[in-house]
Amino acid sequence: MNLDRRLLLRGAVAGGGLAALQGFMPAWAQTGSPGLRADLPTLAGPNIDLTIGQSPFTVNGRTATATTINGVLPAPLLRLREGQIARLSVTNTLDEDTSIHWHGILLPFQMDGVPGVSFPGIRPRETFVYEFPIRQSGTFWYHSHSGLQEALGHYGPLVIDPAGADPVAYDREHVLVLSDWSFMHPHEIFEKLKKSPGYFNRQRTTLAGLLDGSDRMSLEERRMWGEMRMDPRDILDVNGSTYTYLINGHGPEENWTGLFRPGERVRLRIINASAMSIFNVRIPGLPMTVVQADGENVRPVETDEFQISVAETYDVIVQPTEDRAYTIVSEAIDRSGMGRATLAPRLGMTAEVPPLREVPNLTMRDMGMGGMDHGSMSGMDHGSPAAGAAPADDSAGMSMAGMNMRDPENAPPDMAVGVGVDMVSMDPANRLGERPIGLTDVDHRVLVYTDLVSLQPNRDQRAPSRTMEIHLTGNMERFMWGFDGRKFSELVEPIRFERNERVRVTLVNDSMMAHPIHLHGHFFELVTGGPAGHQPLKHTVNVAPGGKVSFDLTADNPGDWAFHCHLLLHMHAGMFNVVTVRPMEGAAS
Repeated sequence: MNLDRRLLLRGAVAGGGLAALQGFMPAWAQTGSPGLRADLPTLAGPNIDLTIGQSPFTVNGRTATATTINGVLPAPLLRLREGQIARLSVTNTLDEDTSIHWHGILLPFQMDGVPGVSFPGIRPRETFVYEFPIRQSGTFWYHSHSGLQEALGHYGPLVIDPAGADPVAYDREHVLVLSDWSFMHPHEIFEKLKKSPGYFNRQRTTLAGLLDGSDRMSLEERRMWGEMRMDPRDILDVNGSTYTYLINGHGPEENWTGLFRPGERVRLRIINASAMSIFNVRIPGLPMTVVQADGENVRPVETDEFQISVAETYDVIVQPTEDRAYTIVSEAIDRSGMGRATLAPRLGMTAEVPPLREVPNLTMRDMGMGGMDHGSMSGMDHGSPAAGAAPADDSAGMSMAGMNMRDPENAPPDMAVGVGVDMVSMDPANRLGERPIGLTDVDHRVLVYTDLVSLQPNRDQRAPSRTMEIHLTGNMERFMWGFDGRKFSELVEPIRFERNERVRVTLVNDSMMAHPIHLHGHFFELVTGGPAGHQPLKHTVNVAPGGKVSFDLTADNPGDWAFHCHLLLHMHAGMFNVVTVRPMEGAAS
C-alpha cells in the first residue's frame, strides 16, 4: 500500500512578525509544523511499500531537509497483526545507503536491518524486501541503522495487534512519538562534542547561583566537583539549547491534540524515538496506569510520572472523566526543554502548560559511589567518606581530585584501562528501585523498574548456567564511549552465546551518563527481585549513572545481533558490539 507523499511539516509561522518574535524563544518552545491532525498516517499490513527520501522540514520559520519515509516525519504508523507474514518493500531514493531496523521485533537476523551485521544495507535507488513472520504483539517502532539518519527524521511507530483478545481493555488509542530535532546537522553536533563535551550545557552552576543558593550546592561541594573536573549538571550531552522536542512531529507551541470522550479508557502508546533525549512524562491532573513496557504486557500499575529512555516504549491507560483538556508533558531530564501535547474532548482546547522544573544536580551515587552516600556530597572532606557511610574498598584515603582518574587496581580484569576510560565506579549500586534523576523529591508517584511485573509467566525459568559482566565505559572529555574500555572500531571480539544458553548478564555503568542499552533479536528478563517467574521483559534498559543492572537472557535466536547504547552519538562514538548466537553442542559457527 503506497501512502501519498504528504508534507505535514510545512511552515510553522504565518507572519513575519510572529517569526521574528519566535526567534527569541528557547529551542524547546519553538513551534513545530502545521497541518495538525490527531491521527498519524497509517499503513496496514501485511504488504507495505515504503520509500526513504528527503523532504523539507520547517520549524520556527526556518526550513531544513529531513530524511523521511513516504514524505512524512515521523514515518507512517505501521499496523500489523500477530500471525501474519509481513512483507515490507523499502525503496531508497537517497544518494547514500540506508536501512530499516525493526526495533524490538523477533525475526530472523537477516531481516534485522543492521548494515555490516545482518545485511549489506540498501544502496541508492535499490529496493530491499523485508519478509518475516509476526510472532508477537504490542507497541514498537522502526528506524534507520545507517550513519546518523535517525537524527534527521528516519523513524516511525509500529503497532502489532494480538491474534486473539487483547488483555488490555480500552475504548480509544493514540500513538505518541517523542523525538528531538535540531537545525544543526548531527555530524556537526558530534564534532562539537568531540571538541568540547559540555558545548550544549547552558545550565552549569555559576558564582551567582552559589551566592543566592539557587544552585543548591555548598562551596565545599563545588570545590569537590571542580577538583574532579566533573560537571554536576552534565546530564544530557545534547539538550534544549539546540533541540526542539517534538510529539508526533509537532513542537510544543503547535499543541498536537488527541481527542477523547469523558469516561473513555484511552490507551496512549508512548515511544521515545529520540536520538539523544531521555524524558520524564506526566499528565498533570490525570493518573496513568502502565499496562505495557517495550511491547510486553505488565500487571497494571498506577503512577503519576515515569521516565522513558531512548528507544523504550510504555503503554498507559488514562480515563479522563471531566469535560476539560489535559496537557501531556515530556520534559527533558536535565529540564532544558519539553515536548507538549494535549488530550481534550474537542479540538482547540488547551490546558495550563507547567513551567520547566529546576535543574537537578548529580550526586555521589551518580559517580558510582552508591554505597557511600545516598544524597549529595555535603559533609564529605577530601580524603574521607561521607559522614556515617562505610568506605568502599580502599577509598578512605583517596583524594577527590583523583576520583575521575583511571584506576587500574579497581578495574575488572577484562577491562582495557586506556585513554577510553576516565572513570571506574568504586561502588556501583543496583538502582532499579530508585526514582530516576530529577524525580527523587517530587510529591507524587513515580514509576520505577521494580514496579514492573510481567503479566504472563516467564517462558524460561531455568537458573542461569553462567554469569557475565559488561562495563559501560567512556572518556567524557574526549567523548569516547565503549564496552569494557574498547570501542567497536577497535575490532573487539563479539559477545558469544550458545543457542538456548541461559546467562545472567550484569551491566555496570562506569560513567556519569545514563546509557539505554538495547539488544537486538531478543527480550531479556530484568532481575528486579519481584515475583518469581514474572520478571519484566525488556529489549532496552536504562542503566543509571554509577548503577548496575542484571538481566537473565535466553539466547534462543541464532545469528549475529547488534548490542549497543541507544544514545545515537554514544553508539556512533563506539558503544556498540555484536552478540553472536550459534547452535549448541559444538556445531560450526
